[in-house]
Amino acid sequence: MKAFTTEQGIVVPIDRANVDTDMIIPKQFLKSIRRSGFGPNLFDELRYLDKGEPGQDCSNRPLNKDFVLNQARFAAASIMLARKNFGCGSSREHAPWALDDYGIRAVIAPSFADIFFNNCFNNGLLPVVLDEAVVDSLFDRVAANEGYQLTIDLAAQQVITPEGERYDFDIDANRKHRLLNGLDDIGITLNNADAIRSYEEKWRAASPWLFDSIK
Repeated sequence: MKAFTTEQGIVVPIDRANVDTDMIIPKQFLKSIRRSGFGPNLFDELRYLDKGEPGQDCSNRPLNKDFVLNQARFAAASIMLARKNFGCGSSREHAPWALDDYGIRAVIAPSFADIFFNNCFNNGLLPVVLDEAVVDSLFDRVAANEGYQLTIDLAAQQVITPEGERYDFDIDANRKHRLLNGLDDIGITLNNADAIRSYEEKWRAASPWLFDSIK
């Protein structure tokens, strides 16, 4: 999993509340569990004028030119600005996979659906909760300033604006540690590989008959 320390990037606005995971990545793309390749289908039903299918070449599909991801000013965005209850609906991990594959490293919103919020941390994506009035102000600034950027400093737990404002956000200490060090559940387990190996060797020596069928 990619570590998250500091991200400075262009902000792309998704100006609608209650964005569900089927909107983020439609159900027909859930057949794959590769964790990669979902970026072209992020917000597929809003982004294209036809219906997308798994394995389809998206390069020649008709675009909805009014949708923000198709606007040149947001092409290099790495921070997403959203409204309340972002990521509601089903629990699919494909939603953070699609955001990450597109290039989004963090999502800022007044609130997130619980399961999506948890899935973000398991996949190296930082969900940042800020006060709704602050989010409203950021939407106005993004609309008024092409190429508007924010800096997110995870160690300091702050969102920093070009104007010099700093907005603190809360994050669980364990989740913060894992993101800063790029550790998912497997990575956390592998940190204890020596202890696990030692335990298995002791158990094998004490009860060898349990391991006769294991080669």
